[in-house]
Amino acid sequence: MAEPVTESADVAAPARSGPVLFVHRLRVRYSECDPQGVVFNPQYLAFADHTLTELWRELYGGYMAMLERGVDVVVAEARLRFRASARFDEELDVAVDVAQLGTTSMTFHYLITRAADGAPLAEVELRYVWVDRDTGAKTPIPDWARSKLAR
Repeated sequence: MAEPVTESADVAAPARSGPVLFVHRLRVRYSECDPQGVVFNPQYLAFADHTLTELWRELYGGYMAMLERGVDVVVAEARLRFRASARFDEELDVAVDVAQLGTTSMTFHYLITRAADGAPLAEVELRYVWVDRDTGAKTPIPDWARSKLAR
């Protein structure tokens, strides 16, 4: 099986069953925290979105490169499970793996962990639908995209 793609060599993939497609490290910013000093819950969806942007950069040369090929992805479903709190200035690792590839949709599983100790903080599952950039109509996942996502 393939080794995980990581943003930098010092970012280790969190322990999971099976390989991880990509890991993105980020630092919690003050504006992402609530009055209790912890990451405000909707930020975890933003962390997943940031990671998808970086994955697209790694696999396809960036989000705009995908758009230039006439396709886009839209979120059709989101599920979150909170396990522990992250706080301001902590580094987090967001690992993403493909859970399912369909004809026009794909489901990604994100595991967000604290970089310092590997503690799991949240799990995010997002189902995306591929669409034609101009019409917004569902479209099959292009072969050039599928080949980089499939293992």
